[in-house]
This record gives sequence, C-alpha cells and structure tokens, in this order.
Amino acid sequence: MKTLEKRRPAPGGVPSPPGTGRARMTRRSEEIDRLERRVGRVHLGQRLGIQTDHAARSHGVGLNFFHFENVRFLHTLAAVLLKGAGLFARGERNMLDLAIRRNDVFFPRLPEPFDRFRILHLSDLHLDTHPDLARVLIDRLDRIAGEYDVCVLTGDIRSSTHGSSEDAIRDLAAIRPHIGSPVYAVLGNHDFIETTPRLEEMGISLLLNESAEIRKDGESIFLAGVDDPHFYVADNIEKASSRIDADAFAILLAHSPEVYRKAAYCGFDFLLAGHTHGGQICLPGGAPILKNARCPRRLIAGPWRYRGLVGYTSTGSGASCLGVRYNCPPEITLHSLRRNRAADRSPGE
Repeated sequence: MKTLEKRRPAPGGVPSPPGTGRARMTRRSEEIDRLERRVGRVHLGQRLGIQTDHAARSHGVGLNFFHFENVRFLHTLAAVLLKGAGLFARGERNMLDLAIRRNDVFFPRLPEPFDRFRILHLSDLHLDTHPDLARVLIDRLDRIAGEYDVCVLTGDIRSSTHGSSEDAIRDLAAIRPHIGSPVYAVLGNHDFIETTPRLEEMGISLLLNESAEIRKDGESIFLAGVDDPHFYVADNIEKASSRIDADAFAILLAHSPEVYRKAAYCGFDFLLAGHTHGGQICLPGGAPILKNARCPRRLIAGPWRYRGLVGYTSTGSGASCLGVRYNCPPEITLHSLRRNRAADRSPGE
C-alpha cells in the first residue's frame, strides 16, 4: 500500500472522515488500506486516478465530450435564462414532485418463496441540488414504510463530480432512518469511492463488484453490484458474479444501463439502473433531448427487456446540474417480483 500511496496524488476536495490533524489523516490512510484489500490495487488505483485527473474537467472522458455539470458559471447562466423565460419555478416544482412508481415484474424461474418479494429502488438522489429534496424524499419514504423487503440504491448521492460530499452525506444520514433495512448500493459517476466507509457506517452495504445472498424459507436469490460503468468504467461483472451459481436467480445493480449486454449474456435475470434521469429535460411526450448513456434510447427510462434480461432504468429522485425537470418526473420505485410459469422473453436487438 505504501508504494501505491507514493504513486497516487491525493484527490482534490475528497471528503475526509470527521476529526482533525494527524488523527484524521491516519484514519483516512487506514480506510484507503482497507479499500485496497477489498477491491484490489488496480480497481482502487483506477478509481482514484480518474478522480484526480478527470473528475473536475469540463471536457473529455465519458459519453459526452463536454461536461456541463462541472462548469458552475454555466449552471448560473442557464438558471438566469430559465428565470427570464418564466420557466425556472415550474421546473423546480417538477423536480420536487417526487412520484412513487410501482412495477410488477414476472420471472418464470423466481424461487417460490420470493413470489411478491418487493424491492425499493432509489437512484440519483443528488441530495445537495436543492435544500428541500431530503424533506420531500423522507415524506415519500414514510408513505411506503413497511411495503418492501429490501432497498437498493443505484448511485449518485451528490450533484457535483468533484469537491466535498459532506452536504449530501449529511442529508443521506438524515434520510437513512426512514429507509427500511437491509439496504444495498453501488457507486455512481458522481460518487467517490472514499465515501464507502461513511455509507457503510449508516448501514448501507456497498457492492463494489461484489454480491450478496438473500435467503428466504430455504431458498436464495443473489444481488450483485458493479462499480460505475459510465465514467470510471470500473465495472467487473465477472468478479461480481463469481460467487453466484450458474442456475441461481440473480439481480444486478449498476449505476447505468450501459451494462445491459454483459448482464444478459452473463445470465442475470433482472437489471436495476439509473444515471440517465430519463433525460431530465424532455420534449412534450417525454422524448429526451440527451440520453447520456451508451445504450438504445428505449433503455433510458422505465421497464425494458433485452433477450432474457428484464431491466428497469429509474428516472432518479433528484436532478443534476440544475434543480429543474421538464416532462420527466422524478421517482422512487417499488418493484414486486412475481413468479410465473411461462417464459416471456424478448429476442432483443
């Protein structure tokens, strides 16, 4: 680890754990050591290197050459223009009008004890975009308390891709008591890997190319999660599924639906993703102006199928760059797994 520390510059603006001076630095070093033992030197080095070199840039890396989210003065300019056009207040109201969506999904090989097993799916919270967002999210979570068996979070806790995560982590800590356990999560392209210990102290289990087994009445399903496939390209499905039996029912969590082909060919049954915001700013009828993901347009919002894989891409709960939405409501989603006997498979593309 010492060699890696010397090669690697410290990421600018990365949040440090509470404390001051030498004690804080020692704790940070110990947490980095534990992360390297957990995810491996190459994975951690890739994550930290890209954070240092690229996360705050305004261009390059990722699907889009220009990264609007990293140019603050453009956020201000866009907000001024929308206010001048009389559209900003409407977009802000839309962003805070958080819908509770319900999605029944059928699988012929779902183990019988998991029929009607319910998953709460949260994604793209971007909690520091608006001061009222955490309050609205708590309200919606309280409305569905006790209606789900497990919660999953598919990345992007904060709005920016660089600087401190403290505001978003503070809001998440306030929200966490309103989320039923267990909670599993993957990292998004706005999340730094160093936040992992803080999140796990809240009782949120990060799946960093890892899997977890969920047992019920003598049967099991598996929940696997990959690191961000969009910006960091740190997803490793082979590693994430290495402890899952070939004939087991398996769900994959990924920040972006861009892993849909890999997931289908690796035998996953269900893919839960986010990242796209459904476009966030869409034309009337919900047609997105930008899709921001390397996948077919039909995969960027709501339910979809690809070959034997069933998928769902959340439009997210928050908003990126600007706290506005148009023709694309935010959501939290309740998925109900249902067992059926007839296979319903799409031939794909």
